[in-house]
Amino acid sequence: MTAAILQFVDTPDGPFAILTDDADRVIVSGWTAEIDAVLARLRPAQRPAEIVVGETSAADAVHAYYGGDLAAIDEVAVAQRGTTMQLAGWRALREIAPGAPLTYTGFATALGSPTAVRAAASVCARNAVALFVPCHRVLRADGSMGGFAWGTSVKESLLSRERAA
Repeated sequence: MTAAILQFVDTPDGPFAILTDDADRVIVSGWTAEIDAVLARLRPAQRPAEIVVGETSAADAVHAYYGGDLAAIDEVAVAQRGTTMQLAGWRALREIAPGAPLTYTGFATALGSPTAVRAAASVCARNAVALFVPCHRVLRADGSMGGFAWGTSVKESLLSRERAA
């Protein structure tokens, strides 16, 4: 891979980082202004050798999402590396409609393994491209937030935005 492109976008939830590969596919994204926090979402062997600050096409989708077009994130190209189950899980996360979150049990059921709740939660935890693969749309069985790599206040804000739309 040639140089990865890093862009920071201001959002109501704080700075949002987007790291793309040489094909403009998002490889990491999340609410931070820290390069180290971005890179920490990738395994060391998957980290780009060179990062340059620049423009990404995904930034337009972030602006549109925060402007009320919740579907804007759906077609953003992402590139994730993982197990067969993780890849299937990340595809399934993109199928969860805004404003209709699933529980971890419901997500496990959607993956075809209703008893694999911990595995389903692990898929969410290892998602490196937050927002574009909306792991924030999965909640605990009691409806509480559960974990979120970028903080439960961001998760709650995203869900509130999606409920209101």
